Amino acid sequence: QVQLVESGGGFLQAGDSLRLSCVASGPTYLIDAVGWFRQAPGKGREFVARITWTIGRESYSDAVKDRFTISRDTTENTVTLQMNNLNIEDTAVYYCAARTRAGWYDFAQTASYDDWGQGTQVTVSS
Repeated sequence: QVQLVESGGGFLQAGDSLRLSCVASGPTYLIDAVGWFRQAPGKGREFVARITWTIGRESYSDAVKDRFTISRDTTENTVTLQMNNLNIEDTAVYYCAARTRAGWYDFAQTASYDDWGQGTQVTVSS
């Protein structure tokens, strides 16, 4: 089981930028991809971005495309989510998740990921 620890959350104002980090440990050689999801109060967990581990292919939700950037450092086993031009709708707990299975999957579905971090809170005010 891959262990994941998120960090970097905080309280910001609309228009600010923030960088979240996700550090993986354990059998990281099993990682096929890492995704970021978020969950706002009273809502389900929502896909934000995904990056494949080997070639670094990026995918984004429409809500964050052109504002957020996902990247990974395979030597440091770290995935970063750079978030720019934040707005109130970005307020949520942000989770990173690792997929350790091979094969085709829907990267926007929580069930496609095997290991999850504990989450980090991001709060954006107007």
